[in-house]
Amino acid sequence: MEWSDEGIVLAVRRHGETSAILSLLTAEHGRHAGLVRGGASRRMRGFLQPGNTVSATWRARLEEHLGAYVVEPLHSCAALYDRPGPLAALTAAMALLESTLPERSPHPEMYRSLGVLLGALERPDWAETYVRWELLLLADLGFGLDLESCAATGANDGLAFVSPKSGRAVSLSAGEKWRDRMLPLPRFLSPEGGAADARQVVDGLRLTGWFLERHVFEPHDRRSPDARERLVTHLRGLDADRRDIV
Repeated sequence: MEWSDEGIVLAVRRHGETSAILSLLTAEHGRHAGLVRGGASRRMRGFLQPGNTVSATWRARLEEHLGAYVVEPLHSCAALYDRPGPLAALTAAMALLESTLPERSPHPEMYRSLGVLLGALERPDWAETYVRWELLLLADLGFGLDLESCAATGANDGLAFVSPKSGRAVSLSAGEKWRDRMLPLPRFLSPEGGAADARQVVDGLRLTGWFLERHVFEPHDRRSPDARERLVTHLRGLDADRRDIV
């Protein structure tokens, strides 16, 4: 068995003294792991980092075997390593994909959207883009939210909440009396749009996190990755200090 593809590094785990188990999100073969001989060497550790893009050839005697990778670097995310916020978003995205996508199942849309996200992490609006990316992940897993119109009235203006049961938007007038049971809908995710501050981004992550926990993690008796919680903590700190998102 053999194939070649491009892939984005999700995780690397040391295996023995000199090798590593590499998990990639590939363009055509989905989330796929393989052994990299010499993957623990200094040269290979330099580019086998989460978020980096590689060209990979996978070989195995049988399809169900772990198999081995031969990889070469294509693109590095090293420019993000000295920016705490974007780096936290990068590690959160990699951890979510590693823990939610079924192995060896093609997800071409998620591969494309991850590439877009990695490029956006270098821009000032990186945090908004990250929240939108989590919405795309929910949709790709089959749990998309409907934030375009009110579940009660059908109107697409004045949207302020999201039903925690249906995942549909609800207008301020229709949902006011159930406010304490609703999830807030950040304005930048509504059809009205607009720029987002740290508080709105945290509300956006609360929204996506609710449905990730309900539909993805709780049914399998798992919890959200620690890397995602660190991103939320970082953004909450910016909100508390009233600092701009960086």
